[in-house]
Amino acid sequence: MTSSPADQALSPQTGRGLRADAERNRCRILAAARHLFATEGLGVSMASVAREAGVGKATLGRRFANRDELVNAVFADRMDAYVDAVTEALADPDPWRGFTGYLHAVCAMQAADRGFADVLAMTFPAAKALEARRAEAYHRMLELITRAKDTGHLREDFTHQDVVILLIANAGVVTATGEAAPDTWRRLVGHMIRSYATPDAPIPPLPEAPAPTALYRAMVRLSHAAQDSDVEP
Repeated sequence: MTSSPADQALSPQTGRGLRADAERNRCRILAAARHLFATEGLGVSMASVAREAGVGKATLGRRFANRDELVNAVFADRMDAYVDAVTEALADPDPWRGFTGYLHAVCAMQAADRGFADVLAMTFPAAKALEARRAEAYHRMLELITRAKDTGHLREDFTHQDVVILLIANAGVVTATGEAAPDTWRRLVGHMIRSYATPDAPIPPLPEAPAPTALYRAMVRLSHAAQDSDVEP
């Protein structure tokens, strides 16, 4: 006896097939979003993610209702690493060294992934899990700042807002320099640590400035990006 289409739709085998297809689509969407976010930042459209994944916009919408949900799924592991960075810094017996190491570690995460550079400089209210991990890292960072101040090496007028300012600035540097001068962020962090330190604080050596030709390429790249944005409809 031949089963009807309705019977086939309800069969365990077909159900497993639909679930497998849905999971494959989800994995393709996440892979596409990771690639686009890492190379182009969070400014890419959901339509671009769908095209990169080879799925329709409706399929994307069924898996992720909005950008915040997609960001939450893509960057969950990186946000875990962000929390781990401050936890590791707190474990350092030298709080000042832990503090400076934390700044380097987090800015390095931004440099490695343009999308994550944006994530650390923005908020996503609908991404509940991601924001919960951010809040966890924030409270641990407050403890790290207090401990660093207790050493006498971190300026008393330093506040947690200064870390946010650094992350926003570093996100801009990472975006602007791209592959033309990829280590420029290290120079920025080096200068900022000097501004945070008291006169007698041990300060890591200042990284070398990027080569003039590398900065020139970065400036040309920015100019081309601005021109492209001007001609977009």
